[in-house]
Amino acid sequence: MSTMAAVTHGGAPGLDGVSVRRRDAPDPGPGEVLVRLRAAGLNHRDLFLADARTAADPAVTLGSDGAGVVEAAGPGAAAAPGAEVVINPCIGWDDPDDVPEVPEILGVPADGTFAEYVVVPARNVAPKPAHLDWAEAAALPLAGLTAYRALFTRGGLRAGEHVLLPGIGGGVATLALAMAKAAGATVTVTSRVPDKLRLARGLGADHALGSGDDWSAAPGGPADLVVDGVGSATFAAGVAALRPGGRLVSLGATTGADVPLSLRDLFFRQISVLGTSMGSAREFARMLEFVTEHGIRPVVHGARPLDEGPAALADLAAGVQFGKLVLSIS
Repeated sequence: MSTMAAVTHGGAPGLDGVSVRRRDAPDPGPGEVLVRLRAAGLNHRDLFLADARTAADPAVTLGSDGAGVVEAAGPGAAAAPGAEVVINPCIGWDDPDDVPEVPEILGVPADGTFAEYVVVPARNVAPKPAHLDWAEAAALPLAGLTAYRALFTRGGLRAGEHVLLPGIGGGVATLALAMAKAAGATVTVTSRVPDKLRLARGLGADHALGSGDDWSAAPGGPADLVVDGVGSATFAAGVAALRPGGRLVSLGATTGADVPLSLRDLFFRQISVLGTSMGSAREFARMLEFVTEHGIRPVVHGARPLDEGPAALADLAAGVQFGKLVLSIS
């Protein structure tokens, strides 16, 4: 049996349990494909899962995002070897309205994409958008799917509306900025880091505010839609920034999940607070079409080789990146 290099977690919780090791290369089963990965994208999910695992848990390959070439197809799998593909990391969710209790995501408990090879259901690969390089393609799936569902399926974004994106800099927020601008929205971003505000303006943000500014007095006026992945540190300010009848979509809680919320804000101002996580296969296909139509390119902060995976995850934990961190896999 052949082996492959993989960035795994096992033993101590957190980053102390992350290492590069040799593992058996997988074989595709019925309805599955083997993808030889060319690049893999890092997500905060990788850090959360590493922190939550215990010394008793078996070693597992981390990673949810990836792009590569179909190496082999199992029985009944409709995929052509040699096809260049991106991987939809959300497993078994087809219809946008048929929401699972908790979406199943590639990488923990199943082995993920921080490796030379990965096996996934054939229905979870799609042609790589031709305008993207390998690093950009690997940076797209999880963040792009999350941003697309948050803006359009849940947020109901329409051309001409004002969108507020707290905490610009991460993969979801930077893709949400690009998608919202492509849809004809006015976009305000926030950050505590001036350089991230400057970079966001370069990507088309109309207004940029510091984390300590009064978002309700933003130059663009009250927001129609707030898309928040930060959590407790920004939730109250996001609610205050909404116009009466506005919508806030929550998609993450990197600073904590417990938030203050007055019911009077809900019923007097008639705002809507909506949750979202990942997205369906149909939304993934629509997201790829949207990205291709508008020539959207994910922001890649930097790429490291696979054997520097532990250091790349440490960079992600430090929060220095603007856009996505990627592993390049030869």
